[in-house]
Amino acid sequence: MTRNPRILLLTLDAFETIFHPHPSVPEQYASAAHTFGLSTSAITAERLQTAFKPIYKAQCKARPNYGRNEVILGRYGGPKQWWEEIIRNSFSQAIAEHNASNHSASDPIDLPEGLVGHLLERFSSKEGYTLYEDVGPFFSRMRAVKTKGWGPFDRVLVGVVSNSDDRVPAVLKSLGLRVGEWRADEGVESMRLPGFEERSSLRDGDSSKNDDVNDVDLVITSYEAGVEKPSPRIFEVAKRQARALVGPSGDWTCVHIGDDLEKDYQAAVGAGWDGFFLDRGNDVRTLDGVKVIRSLTDLIPVLEAYT
Repeated sequence: MTRNPRILLLTLDAFETIFHPHPSVPEQYASAAHTFGLSTSAITAERLQTAFKPIYKAQCKARPNYGRNEVILGRYGGPKQWWEEIIRNSFSQAIAEHNASNHSASDPIDLPEGLVGHLLERFSSKEGYTLYEDVGPFFSRMRAVKTKGWGPFDRVLVGVVSNSDDRVPAVLKSLGLRVGEWRADEGVESMRLPGFEERSSLRDGDSSKNDDVNDVDLVITSYEAGVEKPSPRIFEVAKRQARALVGPSGDWTCVHIGDDLEKDYQAAVGAGWDGFFLDRGNDVRTLDGVKVIRSLTDLIPVLEAYT
């Protein structure tokens, strides 16, 4: 009797799990503004930090998931417009705060031409982010096991499940990772949502055209999937897309890793997956019943011991 192949679907969060801003977002905003000629006294990282947080929170509430529902109705431009509004409002608030503290006029100003586009492009690449030190060794190990099976698994798929827009693949590629073409909207008979990524028609499943081993086989963003973590639906989308990539047959083990206790660990467990909470902090926390790892490389011996 032929047994079904055993398949491991291993997914990771992106932001603060694989990569992080370097330097901080407010510092990068301020530096860019100074390069474009805005006042160093008016535009500081501290003022931008103060302005950014409430503006970002309000934008998430007003237009959840990068305004996806309005995009579908043709009423909104998607992630580019979403982020442009945050950038412009953050700078306007920082300048207003400066003017108020100096008893100056608070007339609105036009941002220098090209500043917004520069920041959108910067945070689509390695210019805005850097990998954590454990990411390289982790993916090196994953590449090795993909070619020959691993422990009880006949095949290993690695994906990213992220509450983000479609810049994630570009950031990963720019940081040196090989990323396949499979996304949350593959196989959906509808027009692709407007976003950042310009995608080729090549799919990972076409081995005749792509003989290299990808670090990341599929990327599932909330914007393309239509739902955000901690909803179990985004994990359902990830597994459905993984099945479409390799075929429906097989016994699947699904594991997700991320730095957010609620949106990654608890969400994965709630979706019926195994979950691991990635705690990169220096404080040793006791979390009853929670599977905690301090580094992505800590996960390797754990997965090797699966039965």
